[in-house]
Amino acid sequence: MLRRSSPGGNDIRSILITGASSGLGAGLAGNYAAPGVHLVLTGRNAERLEATAALCRARGATVTTGLHDVGEAEPLGSWLVEQDQRTPFDLVIAAAGVSAGTGDDDRPEGVALAAMQVRSNLLGTIHTIEPLLPRMIARRAGHVAVISSTAALRGLPYSPGYSASKAGIRAYGEALRALLRPQGVAVTVVVPGFFDTPMTNRWKGPTPFMLSLDKMVAAVRKGLDAQRSRIIVPRLLAMGSQAADLMPAPLGDRIMRGFRFRIEPGQ
Repeated sequence: MLRRSSPGGNDIRSILITGASSGLGAGLAGNYAAPGVHLVLTGRNAERLEATAALCRARGATVTTGLHDVGEAEPLGSWLVEQDQRTPFDLVIAAAGVSAGTGDDDRPEGVALAAMQVRSNLLGTIHTIEPLLPRMIARRAGHVAVISSTAALRGLPYSPGYSASKAGIRAYGEALRALLRPQGVAVTVVVPGFFDTPMTNRWKGPTPFMLSLDKMVAAVRKGLDAQRSRIIVPRLLAMGSQAADLMPAPLGDRIMRGFRFRIEPGQ
């Protein structure tokens, strides 16, 4: 990952992670925590966020936390710029996210659930990154990571709002990467499949190629350290989704309908 040098010559790493109170965000925070690393962590659950922060401090990192809903652009953006002024970010990981699905008897999600996922996942990613881009471009330095999903590769019929939000994140990240690379800012699009988190625990159905949280974190960290353009884990699940997308639509739809699941209420 990118580093900047302090006046004393020591390497300092400043990392922002949203969604750090649970799941991939919390896992990456713990993985990056080390002496000389400054972590800025956000989440919505104060107790879980503090637990993540305590773990990171125990591993030698300095930590700043903030309770923020990434769907609220202005307070989040102002706080992020303030943090970047104090310790300019080398790496920004937009990991906050929620999920939901269709109701019993395949009833549509409805406006509220679908919009909630787009607001938190897609708009939350945009709200995190856009306020920081002018500063990163001015420094001609920095690395941004967005967290998409294999659901972005071929929409899942039982979670259309989630699929749409993650497809939007993927397109946004791909577009940003092409735009920002000549300006000195790297962008990585992360496309994970199933891995063990509280969000996945609410998924009632098949979870092919399921990974532990530690294995997913290790794979994402490895790709981010190498500043890869895309991190797709596991590839076999992604290839299956892409194959379904390339098939004639009626055939692909039939296959995806057979992949039945329900997502229990919660975030």
